[in-house]
Amino acid sequence: MNVLPQAILQSPGEHPKFIELPLCPPLDFARIHLIKDKDAIDDYVAKNIKGVSKQEADAYRNSYKKNICIDMLRRGYHKSFSELFTLIQKWNALREAAGPGSAIWHEKSLEEQPDKLDQLYHFLTGAEAAQRAGHYEKVYDNQLSLACSFSDPEDKWLSNYFYEQSYNTAQLVEIDGGKRKAQAYVNMGLIMEEQGHVTKAAEYFEAFYQITEGTSWKDETGRTYASLACQHLWRIYTLLADKMLENKEHQEAIKTLKKALKMAKEGGDIKTQGEAAYCLSLAYHFSGEHETALAVLNTSVEIFTTLCDSAGLGRAYAAIAKILASQGKSNEAVKYLGVFVKDAESANLSQSLVDANILLGKIHNETGNYNEALEYFRQASEAAKALKDLPLVAETGSYCGIAKAHQLMVAFNSHVEAAADPLSLQCLLAWKQTRSDMCTDPLPADLHSSFLIPKLSPLLILVECCTLYLLTA
Repeated sequence: MNVLPQAILQSPGEHPKFIELPLCPPLDFARIHLIKDKDAIDDYVAKNIKGVSKQEADAYRNSYKKNICIDMLRRGYHKSFSELFTLIQKWNALREAAGPGSAIWHEKSLEEQPDKLDQLYHFLTGAEAAQRAGHYEKVYDNQLSLACSFSDPEDKWLSNYFYEQSYNTAQLVEIDGGKRKAQAYVNMGLIMEEQGHVTKAAEYFEAFYQITEGTSWKDETGRTYASLACQHLWRIYTLLADKMLENKEHQEAIKTLKKALKMAKEGGDIKTQGEAAYCLSLAYHFSGEHETALAVLNTSVEIFTTLCDSAGLGRAYAAIAKILASQGKSNEAVKYLGVFVKDAESANLSQSLVDANILLGKIHNETGNYNEALEYFRQASEAAKALKDLPLVAETGSYCGIAKAHQLMVAFNSHVEAAADPLSLQCLLAWKQTRSDMCTDPLPADLHSSFLIPKLSPLLILVECCTLYLLTA
């Protein structure tokens, strides 16, 4: 379970665009293999193709994959043929391992997708030709083009395969000052992060940072490699710190988040600096260093205020309120949460509105202001309904039940303690029958008799009141 906000920890999901993807020229192989029936193929050849040789006729009868493989071998691209054949076998093995009913089971196999076979033919043979000539930079470019070509979710394994191949090739390139090595490191870092190997991903991103430091290289979007390295290191350090906080390793988390803040500042992105300061403040709070946490949070508030970032401000105000509440400074906490609510309302941030009202409800509930607590929890519940988030609706409903139970328990306890008073007994009887608010309705005539009420523990009273409210709300 994540300790730090999930939105901050989220991976970008896409690899940087370091090259403009070259177009793959259409191949000259006939696609008549799409006609499945042999008699229909013979009829097509007889009607449309006159005076062809046996070899040419065979080319029309063969599958598209077979024609590509034959051409690779005829032109001497044995390595490309072997690699293509291996990839097709790997796809078939993945499909068999997944079994019937899986997503991959219903997909077309690699050999039944001519466009992908075209891509593989073009760039695999291009890479092999460049390797023969000793031009490893061109080998790398062809492999990277293949990795970028397979962007569909079902082709992720194929894309990762060619990123790994390009990484190995990049280690042999010596003419570009390490530019391709840098690209390969960040691509491998993203693959490792996606697979959950966070420490290994950090090593790749650190290598990317070291190579790009002081360079002016830019990707296809105009962003410098150096700022990209800082962005990735900020995120991966934050992710590592989150794991440390889960394991209660607070001091290690603080050290790692300080490194993350340093990377955020170097990267030059103001919003990232605000997020980094926010995460560091949470680590200080969890370690019990509340004053330091508040000081760092003020930096975060200043940044988000400058950026007019309502969502960021809301989270920062909420964190300040939690810290103040933990120190017993409830009035100051309510003040900050009031600002949080206004920001959330002005920016139409329903989730933030839910969070703010829940926090306000909890503070009032803990200080015994049950009427105010119930009102804030109800507002949270309404905001949750607007989001159509059923688990959140259930959660806020539970908070409403708890506050209502506390509210009822005050009056209930006072009547139990005064059990000798006939009026108290009548109020208790009326409530047990109608389940309405305590003693607000006229007493039924048939309940004007005295009886003995067993002494109940406060916990049992709370559970009963909460349960009854949830059942009748």
